Amino acid sequence: MEVVNLLKFLNIVQDLYALDYNRCNRELTDLLDLMSEDEQFVRSIDLGIIFVNRKSIDQYIIVDGLSRILSLSLLLHAVCECYKKTSSKNAKAIKTIRSKYLFNADSKLKINLHPSDAELYAKLINGDRLSSHEKSKPIFLLLHNYWLRIKNENFQAADIFKMLQKIKVTVVETQNISKRDLYYKLNSDKRSIDQIALIENYLKEKDLSFEWESMKESYCVEKDDMLIFLMDFLITKFNYKNFTKERLYENFVNYFETMKQYISTLKIMDNIRFAAMLYNNILNINFENKDIKKAFMDIRRHDGEDTFAYILSVYEDVYKGNISEQTFLEILTTIDEYLKNRQTSGKNIDFNQLVQYLNALITCK
Repeated sequence: MEVVNLLKFLNIVQDLYALDYNRCNRELTDLLDLMSEDEQFVRSIDLGIIFVNRKSIDQYIIVDGLSRILSLSLLLHAVCECYKKTSSKNAKAIKTIRSKYLFNADSKLKINLHPSDAELYAKLINGDRLSSHEKSKPIFLLLHNYWLRIKNENFQAADIFKMLQKIKVTVVETQNISKRDLYYKLNSDKRSIDQIALIENYLKEKDLSFEWESMKESYCVEKDDMLIFLMDFLITKFNYKNFTKERLYENFVNYFETMKQYISTLKIMDNIRFAAMLYNNILNINFENKDIKKAFMDIRRHDGEDTFAYILSVYEDVYKGNISEQTFLEILTTIDEYLKNRQTSGKNIDFNQLVQYLNALITCK
């Protein structure tokens, strides 16, 4: 553990790597806003702990702290852009900034982001043309804000560097600790954390990326489809205990680690793929039986998406021949009656009570 100036830390490293599941899809840290509160540049600014994992003597993986490091890089670039072609002294300073903080000895960007973010970051630093979609991203929005404030508030480059010297971070190197689990624990309270990316990295670690990608391509092309499928799939495995999507990764790992005590990891993925195929049929109302198809259309019309988890568990038994299509139709019709009553009364009637009745119905059949 070492307390260092953030600018100094960025200078001494050769390369910084973002984790696969850490995407720049949320608001970044506005360092200029923090620094400008201290007009005399005398107050130290503590940005907390940055967790890193050493790859080599001067290469690090950023476990937690990417937002703060990226925000500093964008501020440095904004300073370079705002003061270029103003004087020979500034030109020399800009060259120094870019070589010490933004690029490594091989003239490559020091910060290596996930591919979904790396292209935009490179465009910004290199001054390339951006699309309107790219201009809506948090990375561009922060950089644009830096540009405007430096120009409109007449910040001097020397003053910005005085302020930067006051920014401290505590750098903690993590060894023999799961980077993913540490990242999750530190960020699990943030709604924008990418749960699907965490799950993908977990499965990649278990050499199951091919199986996962194949399932996505076949049944869950859109990330939102995968999100709602896994939510409902896991709800059925945890006795219909509701949990928020912010805990999806945690519950997925709990399920996977429990199941692998009894069956192989490939068999677990086969089971998930099978459920994904069934869920895809539910979402797209893909049924040959016209009465069942109509029942699903009625359920969708009556806002019955919150019953899909239970329907999925029943549909699995129907597909395996444990429950007849006629019984399945009776269950769907009963669920639709419940939904119509819920809509009419305006009350959130407890679905668990209906589940008990439906389970009894299945047992009798």
